[in-house]
Amino acid sequence: MTQNTTLGTVLVTGSSGTTGRRLTELLRQGGHDVRAASRTSEHRFDWLDRSTWEPTLKGVDALYLLPYDPEPLTADFVRAAVDLGVRRIVLLSGRGVDVPGYGGEGNEAVAHHLAGEEAVRTSGAEWTILRPGWFAQNLSVGFLREDVVAGELRLADGDVPVAFVDAEDISAVAAEALTGSGHSGQVYELTGPRALTLDEVAEAISAGTGRSVRHVRLTPEEFVAEKVTQGMSEEDARGYEAVLSPIRLGLDSHVSDGVRLALGRPPRPFSAFVEDAEASGAWNR
Repeated sequence: MTQNTTLGTVLVTGSSGTTGRRLTELLRQGGHDVRAASRTSEHRFDWLDRSTWEPTLKGVDALYLLPYDPEPLTADFVRAAVDLGVRRIVLLSGRGVDVPGYGGEGNEAVAHHLAGEEAVRTSGAEWTILRPGWFAQNLSVGFLREDVVAGELRLADGDVPVAFVDAEDISAVAAEALTGSGHSGQVYELTGPRALTLDEVAEAISAGTGRSVRHVRLTPEEFVAEKVTQGMSEEDARGYEAVLSPIRLGLDSHVSDGVRLALGRPPRPFSAFVEDAEASGAWNR
């Protein structure tokens, strides 16, 4: 892959998030002019405040686009970006968005991802779409962290393996797509090097940290009932289970070669994620 030496300012939306923070660091280490944008950054950007869009986009050549799932705003933002001179867009989408019923029938977030992909494809800019699987970081800073800290992964997963992907790899692919060549028009499905059952995930975390973590397999009904007992509404609990249902249905088991295709190296193993998470104190109480 060759570096684009004519690249100007790169805008990173969601710059305080899991991939955006890592990507911003990688780009700056590479000597690129980065505009890090979020609701709390120097370059304030708020999806729901359109008055922030133009100041954020003006003077930008390349865009890392982290969509706002609850609202179908991506197409409007992409049009604004291209009108203001953005020439290259890397979109963070999601694995399975093109699979009917993924994440539950009528899942609005999936529909918004698909609309966003179409907007990018037809924008007239160079584009690359990233479709990562389940982030390994869901276990360290995301919604599964408290389960790990408590020592029990309690999920309705159906004993089906999951091809977790490290956010370090997602960010590295994004950086390459933004600054390198040969990625225009590519859709990269991103996973780790192998799929792991949640029993294996618990064992790997235990082995890598010295903590005692086990996996407790629940039925979907047990999972919903448990969440309701913990104070979640039944509607939200069923929505939560629907979001996790692709794991149980085996839709996130396939290992893809997107990381290798984009970077020329294999993806990071799950053990490397565990080592980094433990060193950062992610699972400290």
